[in-house]
Amino acid sequence: MKKLNVGLVGAGFMGKAHVVGYSNMPKFFWPAPAVPVMKTICDIVPEIAEDARERFGFEKCCTDWKEIVNDPEIDVVSICTPNNAHAEIAIAALKAGKHVICEKPIASTLKDAKAMAETAKKGIISMNAYQYRRVPAIDLAKKLIDEGSIGDILNIRCTYLQSWSADPSSPLSWRFQKEIAGAGTLGDIASHVIDIAQYLAGDIDEVTGMMKTYIKERPVQEGGVDLLGTVKLGADAKNR
Repeated sequence: MKKLNVGLVGAGFMGKAHVVGYSNMPKFFWPAPAVPVMKTICDIVPEIAEDARERFGFEKCCTDWKEIVNDPEIDVVSICTPNNAHAEIAIAALKAGKHVICEKPIASTLKDAKAMAETAKKGIISMNAYQYRRVPAIDLAKKLIDEGSIGDILNIRCTYLQSWSADPSSPLSWRFQKEIAGAGTLGDIASHVIDIAQYLAGDIDEVTGMMKTYIKERPVQEGGVDLLGTVKLGADAKNR
């Protein structure tokens, strides 16, 4: 059976989610179109990279994503970094002939997103993992809509509830920093809502929006250890 060697960049929460997906795919889809092989995992922190290699079953680890992109043995590159690094890694991987699975929101800017799309070549799979499309309830809703069982869709209301950042004492994350996160909440969790809305009901013609910063000051951390102070978050910072 064909095997595909995976190089994963970013050993944090989303990196773990991608590993779970790769590991479970052959268990649910058999015979599998290909069997993923956990080849190389990358993280800029050496200790995290080594821990992830052992924990997730990768053959080796590194701290420079270019080692994965330039490795001729790597077939698939999973990008699980903060948003501002998506474009550079994806474009390099695509140019190297790798298949790419990039975390949403794909890029921090429209310019970067277009550059990524233009770099994708024929015969190379480049995708974004909007996994909620495969939730059974969403599949059923899509079936009922497509077969006309519920008539024309006049209105769709979507919510995405998350509370991990509701605690004012939770530390400042890159997700709260515009220069790193880029699109903020809209590109982070609301992108799933937009994807499902369009998947079920078609293109969106018009939108309105409101934004409010509820937690205006958060603790900051150095090296993942003790809290060293607080930082005030401006109006352009991403908060929930």
